[in-house]
Amino acid sequence: MPSDILSLVHWILFLPLGAAALSALFLRRAGGLAAWLSTGTAFVLAGLSLTLLTQASGDLTWHIELAKFGSISLGFGYLIDANARLMLFVVSFVAAWIHLFSVGYMKEDLARGRFFAGLSIFMFSILGIVVADNLLMTFIFWELVGFSSYMLIAHYFDKDYAAAASKKAFIVNRVGDLGFILGIAMCLSLYGTLDFVALKDHAAAAKTLPVAVGALLMCGFLGKSAQFPLHVWLTDAMAGPTPVSALIHAATMVAAGVYFMARVSFLLAPDVLNFIAISGAGMAALAGFCALAQTDIKKSLAYSTLAHLGIMGCAIGLGHPALALMHMAMHAFFKATLFLGAGSVIHGCHHEQDMLKMGGLLKKMPLTAATFIAATLSNCAVPFLAGWYSKDAIIEAAYHDGHIAIFAFLSLAALATCLYSGRMIRLVFLGEANSEEASHAHESPWTMTLPLVVLGLVYSVAGGFLAHTIIPAGSLKPIEHALGEVAFHLTAPSTIVGLLSLVIGFFGALKFYGSVRGADALQVVSPRTYHLLEHRWMDGLYRWYVDSVQRRASEFIAFLDLLIINGVAVRWIGGGVPAVLGYLTGRSFHRGQTRAYALWIVLGSLFLAWFLIAR
Repeated sequence: MPSDILSLVHWILFLPLGAAALSALFLRRAGGLAAWLSTGTAFVLAGLSLTLLTQASGDLTWHIELAKFGSISLGFGYLIDANARLMLFVVSFVAAWIHLFSVGYMKEDLARGRFFAGLSIFMFSILGIVVADNLLMTFIFWELVGFSSYMLIAHYFDKDYAAAASKKAFIVNRVGDLGFILGIAMCLSLYGTLDFVALKDHAAAAKTLPVAVGALLMCGFLGKSAQFPLHVWLTDAMAGPTPVSALIHAATMVAAGVYFMARVSFLLAPDVLNFIAISGAGMAALAGFCALAQTDIKKSLAYSTLAHLGIMGCAIGLGHPALALMHMAMHAFFKATLFLGAGSVIHGCHHEQDMLKMGGLLKKMPLTAATFIAATLSNCAVPFLAGWYSKDAIIEAAYHDGHIAIFAFLSLAALATCLYSGRMIRLVFLGEANSEEASHAHESPWTMTLPLVVLGLVYSVAGGFLAHTIIPAGSLKPIEHALGEVAFHLTAPSTIVGLLSLVIGFFGALKFYGSVRGADALQVVSPRTYHLLEHRWMDGLYRWYVDSVQRRASEFIAFLDLLIINGVAVRWIGGGVPAVLGYLTGRSFHRGQTRAYALWIVLGSLFLAWFLIAR
């Protein structure tokens, strides 16, 4: 790797660590200074990442060995390929504007110093995953991402729901990470290396790929990217501040799993890919419909994120990781805008999050409304907007490759997206105000509206026109003409599905949810359907497992611990046996007779002399 590029990567990785250290150690009580330090660092990172994106080319590597165990080398290094450069730019660029939004959103928060220190340490962690050249380094930064996410979700740790949500996110991700570290160990056992380049060579030379390796590595992806069945933490994580939801759970952290799967796609056996494709498509459809039964604006967007993560996972399972990364980039722009727009609405409505208590905000908050609607249309994959270039490309790839069932699930997901998007626009921005907070809503300050304009009116709209330049060169050869159909021809099956979904779903939802004021129309018309979509079935299953299986197993193990370890080993073997031996030796050796003591001294001296002479 050229020295100037190496220096650039060093700065990109370690600048946020320095900002985090300064904020945590010296600026905890100077919240304003910590906010601008972290924000300035984020914009510098965005500039450096853009420089790397435009100046570097090809696959660049750098590695330093830290330890060696026989033939196994462990070290720290960088692998900067086209995917890494894209991810660096997307993460740093979106994060910079989210930092600026946070300056206004967290202005009254007394713990701003801790908050912005957490944002910076999170940036260090996610960038480490992006540039890592081996599985061990990836896993270390992977765990740092989990830790920093836990801290940010628990920012309002004095509130029970935030503390519970942070613990849930941490534990669920650890379940996935257990499989992840076992997959790393299996890679080391089978291939003798953890380096991505070397692993790719081994995989290319192998006739078949072990299913176990891909399945175990996939566990980390299931947890971090909230894929079925480890998706239950994402909606609860909305307990953190809204900028955290935008940064971690819309644009970066959940995308880390998608990026990692693209990084190790050469290790995934066909059976693993099939599972990822089917489960991703199914979750995309289910999560989209579940969003229709949420009244909290952030939780509705969280289900939207689950749906799009399922679409990205489906693209990986279909064998098109580059499409997944392209959708990751487009999704980062419009979903970050939606979360920041939700934050602006919450701020303007005096911290009200219930959409049924909003309404009429188009007149009160026109700039927020315009950016939110633009990002929503991109989310719905309106032709020539950012979401269309990536989302419809994945749907078209499923159709082109002959996966009709997956195409059907993705089509349902497209319909669900338009339904919950139209519902959200109708409940939040149209009609009349449904509460005192909504009637007195006000537009947000410039630190909050400027990021909305840049991410919403610019990149959520125009980002799609740059899609063909964002895709890594030559990575889409197997589906070039399928992508050409969806990108430039409105007669592609995916585009037809999208347009029908837009007409039926989006505009139908605008009319349907305007029929009832101050209540959810679906809940009024069909309470049973609303309950089915609202009920969290997987949470109930996990609760049953913990209460009925895991707790009883742990109680039985605790009983064995008390009976065998504490009762037998400690009290009998550890305490009783030495006591008996002490009593017997005391009775034998300590009898108060000088002749016996002299005899033992002589016998001991003779034994010691024999031992020394024998040697």
